[in-house]
Amino acid sequence: MSKATAGVRRRDFLKTAGSAVAVGAAAPCIIPSGVLAADGRPGANERLTFGHIGVGGMGGYHLDDMVGRMKRGEVNIAAVCDVDEKRLANASRTAGPQADCFRDYRYVLDRKDIDAVVIATPDHWHAVQTVHAAERGKHVYVEKPACCTVEEGKAMISAAKKAGIAVQVGSQGRSQPEAYLAHRYLVNGNIGKITQVDCFHYLSPVGAFSPDSDPPPELDWDAWLGPLRWRPYNRGYCHGTFRWLMESGGGQIRDRGAHVMSCAMWWMNADGTGPVEIEATGEAPERGLWDSAVKISVKYTFKNPDWVLTWNQPGEPAPPEERTGNEPGGPITRPGYGAVYRGDKGTFTHWGGDGGTWAERKAREWQPGPGAKDVYKSPGHKEDWFEGIKTGKKTIMNVEAAADVAILTVLGNLSFLLGRKLQWDHSKREIVGDEQARRLMGRPQRYPYAV
Repeated sequence: MSKATAGVRRRDFLKTAGSAVAVGAAAPCIIPSGVLAADGRPGANERLTFGHIGVGGMGGYHLDDMVGRMKRGEVNIAAVCDVDEKRLANASRTAGPQADCFRDYRYVLDRKDIDAVVIATPDHWHAVQTVHAAERGKHVYVEKPACCTVEEGKAMISAAKKAGIAVQVGSQGRSQPEAYLAHRYLVNGNIGKITQVDCFHYLSPVGAFSPDSDPPPELDWDAWLGPLRWRPYNRGYCHGTFRWLMESGGGQIRDRGAHVMSCAMWWMNADGTGPVEIEATGEAPERGLWDSAVKISVKYTFKNPDWVLTWNQPGEPAPPEERTGNEPGGPITRPGYGAVYRGDKGTFTHWGGDGGTWAERKAREWQPGPGAKDVYKSPGHKEDWFEGIKTGKKTIMNVEAAADVAILTVLGNLSFLLGRKLQWDHSKREIVGDEQARRLMGRPQRYPYAV
């Protein structure tokens, strides 16, 4: 991709965007009062400056959130980037005239004025762009799941450690208010010693029956594929539907599993650990383009301490509690997934696990007595990241924890595809005793999009 087509200043992009992307002329640049320092608010030179890579879907949500922060004088936004011109044009209007537009993320990373990037590209891009951002010294907020292969996860951990950057992965369920209440409730032994956590979810979809075709004019298909092997465009691949392909998504276990199992690892104090054995069964789709498991059940066996984590798709969803409109957490709007924690003194259920995490009433109403243990209460997922950037504190969903959760989902899919148990050595983050499975811990990536 040439610089002429990949890196474009905002005013030039708005003038040259094709007819499929009708946008107006750039507004004049007006310096707002927030540029100047005020009591309790940093001046422009003290505020973090961000670039946004991938601005559709969750990327659009993150950009809207950052624009709100920019209007409050908290941050600067210097660049937006997407391989889809329609999305890029919308993002340009949202971000404002001070943000330049790029089609190639590498030009965002080359900007010396950018402190950190928010990456919300498809899953197969997460590891590559995080590693490249780390190599340029940028702090990273990247959407979940962190990686698509074991080797990608290891590369992310190594690059972030070497660069000394703060990474936050978007499994924001850990930062939800009711996640804190659930964590505190469990840590204080209210259901006793927990020996099993059963995650439940509904089936993955079956679909994508259209033939291959030319990509739409606004989409740079080769750049969208990036590190993946080249293949013809099909509208069943993107946008969003990439989740149902093993190569670029991995199904519900990698989408929602990255949220629900993230909560489990956090609440079980299991960050930094991994299973010793993984066993999966399931059913693949019998028709259509999408190839992720429609049904899949995975058992992860942990040792020292001994406990079992399961992913059940479909599982047996716990009926949602009735909630009044006056409750702070609001009604449970996503009851179809969550987890049941099983202890020797009882059970505990939560629903959701991402931007909505709902804890069972007994955890919400529990009042800690004298000597009760407290747990970390996140100020908010991005706020926690900002603290990590400014102080060096480990973020709540740091790169090691997030890569390990993503690797759980990868191992589940590999066990399903191979039809056998896998043995795992977490100290090395390697499959042991199965050479064929070991070869599947990584995959070739197209140059120059490689970790």
